[in-house]
Amino acid sequence: MLPGRCPPFIAALLLGATVVPACAATIRITIDDLVFAPAEVSAKVGDTIEWINKDVFAHTATARNGDFDVTTPPKKTVTSVLKKAGSVEYYCRYHPNMKAVLTIAP
Repeated sequence: MLPGRCPPFIAALLLGATVVPACAATIRITIDDLVFAPAEVSAKVGDTIEWINKDVFAHTATARNGDFDVTTPPKKTVTSVLKKAGSVEYYCRYHPNMKAVLTIAP
């Protein structure tokens, strides 16, 4: 071994020790006055959605493609983890005029 040079496996260990794992994010979607806010959200697979219902009646966040169907009781918060990438249009089954889009990256 040449003086002043690290063996390749030591260099790999040092480099691997500096890699920071990606952390999942928590994204808050508020339901208030029969509206999802924000109406368009970007997220990643593994992120957590907090569905915060500020209304006095229950709502759902129902994906048109069947990926999720979350029921949120009045004045409660419910969480769900995103498992699949894609652009998902969702709505409230109880109030179909409530619509939004969630774009999920891999």
